[in-house]
Amino acid sequence: MSETSEERKARGGIPFARRLRLVRMIVADIARAVPPAPHHPQPSTWRADQITAAWLGHATVLVNFLGLNILTDPVFFPRCGIHMGPLTLGPKRHVACALQPDELPPIDLVLLSHAHFDHLDMKSLQRVNRDAVVVTARDTADIFRRIPFRQVIELAWNETLEIQTAHGSVTLAAFQLRHWGARMRNDDHRGYNAYLIERGGKRICFTGDTARIDAHHLGARGPIDLMIVPIGAYHPWIRSHCTPEEAVAMSNEADARFILPIHHQTFKLSWEPMDEPIARFHKALAQEPQRIAATQIGETFVLPVS
Repeated sequence: MSETSEERKARGGIPFARRLRLVRMIVADIARAVPPAPHHPQPSTWRADQITAAWLGHATVLVNFLGLNILTDPVFFPRCGIHMGPLTLGPKRHVACALQPDELPPIDLVLLSHAHFDHLDMKSLQRVNRDAVVVTARDTADIFRRIPFRQVIELAWNETLEIQTAHGSVTLAAFQLRHWGARMRNDDHRGYNAYLIERGGKRICFTGDTARIDAHHLGARGPIDLMIVPIGAYHPWIRSHCTPEEAVAMSNEADARFILPIHHQTFKLSWEPMDEPIARFHKALAQEPQRIAATQIGETFVLPVS
């Protein structure tokens, strides 16, 4: 479901009170220390015959998918936003990234869901090995065209592609969700994707950012083993971001076995308390806690053998 003109208008105009609150929040961030992540993944110990995922913070997830290393929306540094020399104008992390770039294994595939600064960070992309294949949404590759990755692919909704990497092939499909892809104010032509990744009869879905949608189409190729879905920044941005309860409902519609919640506890992008999304997520899955893949930054999840 694409964004309507009314929704574009609604998120384009931020009332003065909200702008003032945002400025105060940014100023208060200047002196705030960023604590380390509570967990430190050890990707060198991960097995190539398993599916292992570690949430590094915000929408950045490192996945070893049966021996193939995948990185989603990499953002490694203390701030995300507009880079001006050594400075970055944008929100500051509340918890450090669980891995620094030099601690990553060689990345085979980078997935970029859309062009927002907290998902497509130039400084972070520059620290990813150049022989990685990068898949991004429609009309977004121009943003990082000066970084000489081996291959950059723009994928539109409902397109499917088999990608060859140094560690074998993977099938990737892009699907529609409900968000927006503009990096600045006037580039609404840019796309935004959810991705379904298939390999060895297993499926992972990475949704990036989305408001509530009917997610049955994400599971149309078969049950999803791991659903990576956002749960934060819904107040007041409910037109662009789903609530934790909606994230669980979408995962159920997609027939997801395990759920990895992202887009919380990292950057303060909205008005709900930092710990509210994960508390609501736990409550929404109170009857099925075994489906929760990870809830703390740096936590590692290994898909059980079915």
